[in-house]
Amino acid sequence: MGKWLQSGRRRDLCVLLAAAGRADDGTTTATTGDGSEGEDEREEAGGTTGELRGQRLKSQLESHYDDRIEPKAFYGSLSALVDAGFVEKRTAGIHDVYALTAAGERRLDDHYDWMRDRLESP
Repeated sequence: MGKWLQSGRRRDLCVLLAAAGRADDGTTTATTGDGSEGEDEREEAGGTTGELRGQRLKSQLESHYDDRIEPKAFYGSLSALVDAGFVEKRTAGIHDVYALTAAGERRLDDHYDWMRDRLESP
C-alpha cells in the first residue's frame, strides 16, 4: 500500500473527491452542516464535475468526523495527495479546486478491493 493510503484522512479526502466525480448533472453535491443536501448547498466548482473547493471539502470531512480539522493539517494532507499525483489542484477564480486524478482513482479502487477481500475472507 502506498504511503499516501496509510493516512485515513488522505483516504477519506479521495473518497469525497471520487463521490464528487460521480455526480452526473455538472454540479458537485455539497452537504449542509447536518449532513443533508440542500438546493442552495449545490455549488459549481469551475463547471467541472468531480471538483470540490478546498473549503467545501474540509467542511464535508469535518461533518463526517464530527470534529474540527486544523487548516494546516487539512491542507497538508491535500498537498501530499497533489504532490503524489493522486489529486489535481487548479484555481477557479479566487478558489482552489481539487479533483481526483486517474492515478488516485486507481489507487482508491485498489484499496477498496483490498478492504473487500479482507472483509469477505472467512
